[in-house]
Amino acid sequence: MRIHSTRTALAAAITLSLGLSACGGIPTNRGLESNRQPVVQRTNYTLDITAGPGGLSLPEQRRLAGWFEAMDLRYGDRIAIDDPLKNAATRAAIEAVAGRYGMLLGDEAPVTAGYVNAGSVRVVLTRSTASVPNCPDWSANSDANPLNATNPNYGCAVNSNLAGMVADPEHLIKGATAKGQTTIMSSTKAIETYRGATPTGEGGLKAQSSQSGK
Repeated sequence: MRIHSTRTALAAAITLSLGLSACGGIPTNRGLESNRQPVVQRTNYTLDITAGPGGLSLPEQRRLAGWFEAMDLRYGDRIAIDDPLKNAATRAAIEAVAGRYGMLLGDEAPVTAGYVNAGSVRVVLTRSTASVPNCPDWSANSDANPLNATNPNYGCAVNSNLAGMVADPEHLIKGATAKGQTTIMSSTKAIETYRGATPTGEGGLKAQSSQSGK
């Protein structure tokens, strides 16, 4: 009799443990908002260059341009400088090099590790990336769904594609701002300039002689 009760208790314990393990894979998100959202990460890259009272020397400008080339500057990158002396000539020189790549300088540089040595300026390139951690998520290993909840994998594909395709990951945190101009207004500038240009033949044709030298 004692052996029978022991076996019954053991069977009940196994059944209970299996039931609890199955509950661990039951979806719990009862809303339509995906639990898997894009996460934006920022990485700062730095280059210390030598600067004088007159700005940057030609070799330092070339070194900076080579660094920009190696970093493969892209849309969404942000460039700022950490210059203890706030030298306008240095800023103008760095701005000119960055302008060759279609980049502008930011007003404030993020905090980076280490100190800027005397006579040097630190160029900071901030690059943001977006991804959706833990996707895909197949943790719901049970067919039971008593809460009528969405699957943990819900939204993984859409949000991962969005994170992979967005040109500037920072726009996932805060949308792009404009100065009152729409995309249509910007795209028609070239057309308006072409249409508003003075025709080349408006002033008449210049009289030309068929004789040589006249």
